[in-house]
Amino acid sequence: MKKERSETSIYDRVHFKMISFVHDTLYGLFVNPYKLLNSAGLKPGQKVLEVGCGPGFFTIPAAKIVGERGRVYALDVNPVAVETVRRKIEEKGLKNVEVMLADARETGLPDESIDVAFLFGVIHALDDVGAVMREMHRVLKASGVLSIQRSWWSEKKLLDTVTKNGLFSFREKAGRVFKFEKS
Repeated sequence: MKKERSETSIYDRVHFKMISFVHDTLYGLFVNPYKLLNSAGLKPGQKVLEVGCGPGFFTIPAAKIVGERGRVYALDVNPVAVETVRRKIEEKGLKNVEVMLADARETGLPDESIDVAFLFGVIHALDDVGAVMREMHRVLKASGVLSIQRSWWSEKKLLDTVTKNGLFSFREKAGRVFKFEKS
């Protein structure tokens, strides 16, 4: 069930404001979003899916990389995140971002419509990784790339989890970004 803004608790809003502060203020001191997105395989003109956009730390740089001919679908289950990113893209005047309040298990995107799907800092928080991998496989083009930034999981756990259902094969690692292709 989707929560409307009025149904979002004060706790949810305060919690998200803390996450936003960390991402917008502190995370940028240690992480270059452009470097990670380039490692993930983003290029001008692509259609890109960001799973778990949070406060938009990667959304705006992704929109700039793919450019006017590309498109970023920024997805999150948190209505406060979606509201925050919508506000940011409006302030920046970006026309190539679609912010979506949706579950990564059912994005609503067409089959084989995405060039790159990236999950940065969220895989450990997913309820059903297998269902998310099936959805990523469905929406990615045959030549599409699934890029995951390893966060709390070990490298072995990440590789085993993503490849265990046979939908994806490990392609390469660039720092903390692991790239997979459809099997």
